[in-house]
Amino acid sequence: MPHNRLSHTLGALLGLHAGDSLGATLEFLPWSQIQTLHPTGLRSIIGGGPFSWTPGHATDDTDLTRAVLLSYLDYENWWNSSDSKAPGASFDITKSCADHSLSWLEGRWPDRDPGSGPRDIGGATYTGLANYQKSGDPRKCGAGNGRAGNGSLMRCVPTALFVYDVKSTTTEERKRRVRESMEISSITHNDVRCTVACAAYNEIVAALVGGMEVVKAVGEGKRVADELDCPAVFKAIEKGEATSVVRLAKYGPGDEFPDQTSGFVLQSLTLAVAAVLDVRPLEDVLVDVVRIGGDTDTNGAIAGGLLGARDGVEKIPKKWLEKLQFREEFETAAKRILELQGRL
Repeated sequence: MPHNRLSHTLGALLGLHAGDSLGATLEFLPWSQIQTLHPTGLRSIIGGGPFSWTPGHATDDTDLTRAVLLSYLDYENWWNSSDSKAPGASFDITKSCADHSLSWLEGRWPDRDPGSGPRDIGGATYTGLANYQKSGDPRKCGAGNGRAGNGSLMRCVPTALFVYDVKSTTTEERKRRVRESMEISSITHNDVRCTVACAAYNEIVAALVGGMEVVKAVGEGKRVADELDCPAVFKAIEKGEATSVVRLAKYGPGDEFPDQTSGFVLQSLTLAVAAVLDVRPLEDVLVDVVRIGGDTDTNGAIAGGLLGARDGVEKIPKKWLEKLQFREEFETAAKRILELQGRL
């Protein structure tokens, strides 16, 4: 396979997991306090933080990415079974994602007691999943306009990695990837800034995993935002092209990110784009993303997904990979999906 698709697929999934686990320790802390605690940045996954995480334990970022990943695995297993051949058979990937996410909410999840709630959950995510509990309709349960947090951007990367059909053209595949990115976002985050941010981010990831040069891959994200007529997302990506992660980590977010990287979807997208355009090694860039402060686990996850897609799993520090809760499961699932698709 060109560009070692498996390496970059695993890089995206485990880069996200690593960024999440690295950032979990410093979540909600301002840049100034992180500077005092870790003057050159936190370089080890040590757990702790406001939710007392075990080192490498998934937060909601990785957990909900797992929910989407499991749905794509379910789809490929279904597609390769006799069930898919029955008259009128279909598989609703959006509903599957909502069902797996609801399992997470209700405690049917590794290391959780049935009925126990998540240790941490964003407001829009809770609203969307609670609405889905009541309605059962994954397309009419989003938290609504104005709820533009980064809670769907943090989990969307499996769509970039696993939308594939050997019988489809590149254009058809791209249309499906954009559609599914937006629909899966809308389960909880249906504000257009969120749905289009997910679509744009996933086009960047898909381009990187396919071997495209980074600057051109970022251009694919802008192209989607333009096609979907969302100037806010287009401008957020442009801002990322002009943003220096090194400077933010050294001098703090200041006027550039006045709310201390609070979890606004466009802010997280900007930071992730700036990260993937930073030519330094993955470890150095991700340490600096987390060092900026604020919503460190989610910003680390979103940036980590892009950096892993860019560099491949081999560039993620071994000391990080060894700590990750879902490393083996993610590796097994990704290999199985690519194998079923004939891409491994």
